[in-house]
Amino acid sequence: MKLNLQDIPRVKTISKEDFIKHYFKPQKPVVIEQFIEDWPAYSKWNLDYIKKVAGDVTVPLYDDRPVHHNDGFNQAHAKMKMADYVDLLKREPTKYRIFLWNILKEVPQFQKDFNYPDFGLRLMKKLPMLFFGGKDSYTFMHYDIDLANIFHFHFEGKKKCILFDQNQNKYLYKVPHSLITREDIDFNDPDLEKWPALKKAQGWVCNLNHGEVLYMPEGYWHYMRYLTPGFSMSLRAIARNPKNLGKAIYNILVMRNIDNVMRRLKGQKWIEWKNKKAITNTDRFS
Repeated sequence: MKLNLQDIPRVKTISKEDFIKHYFKPQKPVVIEQFIEDWPAYSKWNLDYIKKVAGDVTVPLYDDRPVHHNDGFNQAHAKMKMADYVDLLKREPTKYRIFLWNILKEVPQFQKDFNYPDFGLRLMKKLPMLFFGGKDSYTFMHYDIDLANIFHFHFEGKKKCILFDQNQNKYLYKVPHSLITREDIDFNDPDLEKWPALKKAQGWVCNLNHGEVLYMPEGYWHYMRYLTPGFSMSLRAIARNPKNLGKAIYNILVMRNIDNVMRRLKGQKWIEWKNKKAITNTDRFS
């Protein structure tokens, strides 16, 4: 038995009015296939170009190791020169990923290669983030702390994306006081006997190709798996739904601080308790 996933709708291109009407207002995902062909980045951005322009920059790397109480929020697992990292991506599969890499801060000249499209939402212009990964590397299923509307522009290669909305939380083995599900669930090929509640979860799936844009509505859970080495850029717009905006403020000001305090006080026992609660909280719905 597989996860209950439907294909994310795809359009060649879309007007601002149609995007707002058919996807933003009903909060449904969509893949836009031909929206950025006039960007210099569309033809320029590949791993060789990144290496040429940013090769000397030291980048933070992350792998798929489980959360440990000593880890800081988004603390990197390793560091490497971008040139060496690109060489690694092209040479062999690697678990190392880059995420939330602010290109305005790190390599300002990349700004010349793209613009901020008008989807009818005000995009946060100080937060264009790049994400890189090697073949078969992946992110744990998670949602973003600010529950933003996310436009995910993919470059080079192919990437698998699985999404769930917040209404599916009770089936996903969500870890309390965090933004992730149980890290030992392989959402690419889950063991549905071990994680039976997932049989009831209803989500979305797509493969992203070079130049395509995935719209992820507010607070959507997302699991990203790189089918080939590649990278993406996310632009975001603040949550509009008052409930989601309230959750975002709570996550940033309260939840994150509670979690940090409990890690210091309880150490790894806090992490273990949270992981157990993810099962007991979810088993009621399986």
